[in-house]
Amino acid sequence: MDAKVTVKEYMQRLGQQARVASRMLARASTDEKNTALQAMADAIRTQAGSLLKANNTDMTAGKQNGLDAALLDRLELNVERIEAMALGMEQIAALPDPIGEISDMKYQPSGIQVGKMRVPLGVIGIIYESRPNVTADAAALCLKSGNAAILRGGSEAAHSNQAIAECIRTGLKKAGLPETVVQVIETTDRAAVGELITMQDYVDVIVPRGGKGLIERVSAEARVPVIKHLHGICHTYIDDKADKEKAINVAFNAKTQRYGTCNTMETLLVHQAIASDVLPELARMYQEKAVELRGCGATQKLLVGIHAATAEDWDTEYLAPILSIRIVDDLDMAMDHIHEHSSGHTEVIITEDVGRARRFLAEVDSSSVMLNASSRFADGFEYGLGAEIGISTDKIHARGPVGLAGLTSQKYIVVGDGHIRT
Repeated sequence: MDAKVTVKEYMQRLGQQARVASRMLARASTDEKNTALQAMADAIRTQAGSLLKANNTDMTAGKQNGLDAALLDRLELNVERIEAMALGMEQIAALPDPIGEISDMKYQPSGIQVGKMRVPLGVIGIIYESRPNVTADAAALCLKSGNAAILRGGSEAAHSNQAIAECIRTGLKKAGLPETVVQVIETTDRAAVGELITMQDYVDVIVPRGGKGLIERVSAEARVPVIKHLHGICHTYIDDKADKEKAINVAFNAKTQRYGTCNTMETLLVHQAIASDVLPELARMYQEKAVELRGCGATQKLLVGIHAATAEDWDTEYLAPILSIRIVDDLDMAMDHIHEHSSGHTEVIITEDVGRARRFLAEVDSSSVMLNASSRFADGFEYGLGAEIGISTDKIHARGPVGLAGLTSQKYIVVGDGHIRT
């Protein structure tokens, strides 16, 4: 960014360039987009040394600035993670292209045909923190779905993101597409975020990926539609009609398979009639993994020595080896708890009762609702989407894992043969 240019002027220029690029990209064929993706993957592999060097600069600064171990882990690139970025681009290239897909074509009484065509959203602004691999993932998903992208990574990953951006530009150039199809904001000035989320003339949707503070700020200040999720408070309910072995395996995996993800279980609800059959065994397994348990009064009586769960615990996304447990009277009490405390991400019921399963699936209002399966499956790759830009807990447009289709819209198309309305 030129020092003589203000942040507002710089962002307006990016917006103008993205809008023009989005119109050009709308004409691109699937082969052209896939060629660009493969060329990007090749560039990432070829420039692995440069990426590692840039990342080392960010890692050194991060340590000096006191970033904690978890943030440093998300920031770090290594040979395996660089190869994963390249493979991710190739996987997205292999996915079916949603753009131009026509559905629901039907003849109307007038003789015209009416249907829908899948089209890009236009220009997508993505704001994210720490993980430089998001630069590659976001660029690839936006490109394949026909959208121009303006990407704003965290200042802690500035050097890494710009090095990846160079690989992206190389790929676009080799495919004959404008380099402005994907623009990675160069300035670390926070004012750039404020500009991006209010550029209604140039940006069609904003996708924030990061901590709760970032997403709340974007949601509050944006004048552009936002695809978001604030946090993941996921529940698993073990019904008294559950298979004991299934219940223990699923509840254990949902918490311990990985702690720092938004689809990790944070609260376990257990029917009072089965609690004494499953909780002692689960508690033993959790304690072997050093998971801190916090329970309601009934849970504390059953599992001696565990901490008391506070009102705040039921509304907390721990992202850590901590689990809240509540014993409930029945399915209705479990669903009432979920209704009051859920973030709308993912909820699970473990039961062999078909009627209760159907009630739970129909009545629980979250972006993913599961039967006899771990909440850790709430993921774009696991859902067969290939990749995702994030998981939306909104109810309009995109909900759940947002893959290629979630980055598109539909428009009506009408086909006639000289038809006129009478």
